[in-house]
Amino acid sequence: MSESVLSDPSTLEALERDISAAIAAAASEAALDEVRVAAVGKKGSVSELLKSLGRMSPDERKVMGPALNGLRDRVQSAIEVRRSALKAAALEARLATEKVDVTLAVRESPAELGRIHPIAQVMEELTAIFADMGFSVAEGPDIEDDFHNFTALNFPPGHPAREMHDTFFLPPDAEGNRKVLRTHTSPVQVRTMKAGKPPIRVICPGRTYRCDSDQTHTPMFHQVEGLVIDKGAHLGHLKWILEEFCKAFFEVDGVKMRFRPSFFPFTEPSMEVDIQCDRSRPGEIRFGEGNDWLEILGCGMVHPNVLRNCGLDPDEYQGFAWGMGIDRIAMLKYGMSDLRAFFEADVRWLAHYGFRPLDFPTLAGGLSA
Repeated sequence: MSESVLSDPSTLEALERDISAAIAAAASEAALDEVRVAAVGKKGSVSELLKSLGRMSPDERKVMGPALNGLRDRVQSAIEVRRSALKAAALEARLATEKVDVTLAVRESPAELGRIHPIAQVMEELTAIFADMGFSVAEGPDIEDDFHNFTALNFPPGHPAREMHDTFFLPPDAEGNRKVLRTHTSPVQVRTMKAGKPPIRVICPGRTYRCDSDQTHTPMFHQVEGLVIDKGAHLGHLKWILEEFCKAFFEVDGVKMRFRPSFFPFTEPSMEVDIQCDRSRPGEIRFGEGNDWLEILGCGMVHPNVLRNCGLDPDEYQGFAWGMGIDRIAMLKYGMSDLRAFFEADVRWLAHYGFRPLDFPTLAGGLSA
């Protein structure tokens, strides 16, 4: 080879063209590596020419040394350029086969992904139903004094509801008085009667607190109470309101109700109310049908002592009140078996039982549509 190069320098140019063509034709890194070995490997064509430099005269080496080293450098550079191109092409091919079309799984917007908690939804349903009957919503503080939570509601001293096992007491203040976390929303009724004159028609939804915890009780729960005070309010009005509420809330055409005598310090007479239901299907309760009964609330005529404590004359005014657990009626309507899940902040539970933010309950469109 060296003799032909010396006799015909164009041989180097032809060799470089052949090697360059082989490099360009290499379709893979393996094929390119074969070209590299054949050209600049230990026994490659360019390497053999470099070995012949030792047999040349000094004048020949001055000419051929730079030419052969330049050829080797250009071949190696061309091989690396081609290798980079092949790697880029292989990566593009791999990405093309492994790419993900993100347009097929667009993330839901917050309005679609978010959910309204069942308690908030039921409060909206209650408000819609009673607003249609002319009731307004009244609210009060969660931390109450003894007068509003007990005394004004005709709880005598020593009544069991005042004891520690039912009530959360706060540390005594400088005067020795102990505030409590309200055990019911009835203090809101007291504040409403003291703040305004009859006629009064309000519902009082909100949080309440008692020392109790099991499958159907939690230390903090939600309650709604209703109050009507007027000169001619009577039990007939109360029964009609409760019946209309149950029909609207449980979304049935008709429902039978049973009123049983009971006792509450703040009402006289006092009653507990059962609603007709069907429990024949395991794990399911249907209202407005069947032969079973389920207790859902307590009610009665406001006790004269409560009226007096609130600055109203029981000889001129009378009224009625009722109360029920919002968590309980939510469980009954929407088939939830454990009250504790309401407060565990499990997003999976909320995604299952929650309501879409823009589905506002209306009597015309359906409360739980």
